[in-house]
Amino acid sequence: MDVCLVIKRRLDELGLAQKDLATAAEVTESYISQLLARKKLPPAPDRTDIYEKMAKFLKLPSDRLSKLAELQRREELKRDLAGPPTPMFGEIRELIVRKCVPGKTNQVRAIFEKQPFGELECLVTQKLLDVVKKVVKEELNSENWLHLVARLAGRSYEQMRVTLLDFLDTDVFSLSPENCVSFLDPLIESWDVDLTTFGMEIVLNRRIASGDPRRFAFVETGPDQPEVEPGFKEFLNDRSRSGTATKEEKELLRNLRFNGKRPTSLYYYRELQSLRDPLHFRAENRSSLQNSGRNE
Repeated sequence: MDVCLVIKRRLDELGLAQKDLATAAEVTESYISQLLARKKLPPAPDRTDIYEKMAKFLKLPSDRLSKLAELQRREELKRDLAGPPTPMFGEIRELIVRKCVPGKTNQVRAIFEKQPFGELECLVTQKLLDVVKKVVKEELNSENWLHLVARLAGRSYEQMRVTLLDFLDTDVFSLSPENCVSFLDPLIESWDVDLTTFGMEIVLNRRIASGDPRRFAFVETGPDQPEVEPGFKEFLNDRSRSGTATKEEKELLRNLRFNGKRPTSLYYYRELQSLRDPLHFRAENRSSLQNSGRNE
């Protein structure tokens, strides 16, 4: 039994109409009609409060509808994954290119057109979608925010809630022009991408989304290398002091830390002598160090 059938039966049992359910769930009657006719996939339970509102109105256990919806969505996802992705709408691509910083617009457009729905277009679209979805989720329960976005998009509050539910369920392969008009267009001020590293910066519209620009890096880098002490550099350059130092000894000296103090070349030379003093190490450690020196 799926969520649509449970809702239909419960409406019949209680003698209620779809418009009553729509009012209780704060969505349009059209949305409820499409949902019950299976023309729309039930929204993800973790992204909406609609199941809680409907369950309360229909006098059902609070998690009954959400559990059924989750099962139904999994089955639908299995079917979707079996088919190839569909190309992106031209209107969506145009919006995304238009939001790109002016200095890179032509270059990005050329790449998108040369490689339709290629690596760069998918990457940019996915990141824009991720950022906007995060904002929408944070504001999901804010009526004032939804009213503001509804005014900007020229929709009613109920229509915007319906659009929001659809948007949170979409992915890069099912993004629609309506999703873009309602959320991507008003929320995204601009975006930029480094075409070498694919690092991105996304600037949001401050009227409806607070916070600094979002930045993303995609090139793997190692940990930051510690600053090399000037005194250690001088020590290395002075062959009279460092000429006999082994690779292991140099590495040990280089990794010494001094909490703001600046040791001199002489310090490293004396530290090297101390390192070699047999009284400072057990016999096995000294032997290991000597062997390392002979292997250089």
